[in-house]
Amino acid sequence: MLDSFKVILKTRASIDLRIESRYSFIDNELATISGFRAGVSFKRKVKLGGGISWLKSNISENEYIRNTDSIPILTPKYLKLTYFCLYADFVFYKTKRWQVSVPLQAGFGASWFQYKPGYDLSSGNKHFLALYEPGIATHFKIFKWFGLGTSVGYRFVLKNNKNMNYQFNSPTYAFKILFWADQLYYDLFPNSKWTKKYGPAEW
Repeated sequence: MLDSFKVILKTRASIDLRIESRYSFIDNELATISGFRAGVSFKRKVKLGGGISWLKSNISENEYIRNTDSIPILTPKYLKLTYFCLYADFVFYKTKRWQVSVPLQAGFGASWFQYKPGYDLSSGNKHFLALYEPGIATHFKIFKWFGLGTSVGYRFVLKNNKNMNYQFNSPTYAFKILFWADQLYYDLFPNSKWTKKYGPAEW
């Protein structure tokens, strides 16, 4: 398998771009983690890259904050989470329309509280965290250039803040819409010089 991996990495690479939304739980509350990924794909069997993710859902708790007149006012504070990660995706089963792979990602970032719902990186005390997310994914090709997929996994988080009582460890799942722009081009323009050089479209 190692020899096959080395051979694949020597082939011509294509661009791998992803806009993601993963669903998980934070303290038994449904939470959406959004993200952007960019990397390279080798023969559509090995994908490597990196990206950034952030907590999209508004998760908050209330605390009393004194105003300028020293009057305590019940104020919501919002949980924020963002992290950078590296990812790898290894395909171990592939047919004309079906594919099953093992996606892995690991990274580091920070969590904090702030008193406004939108992200403000200058506010709050940041607390370091590291994470690892193994999973399994599958997709089904409807056309050579379009498909649907899903993935399940688990998020393991190591954080250094004992006062952050939220539980970040959680199962994760996602539903995917897949689009291959190069395969659509090869299908639409089978006689172009780019198709003759890099194509044709394939399942």
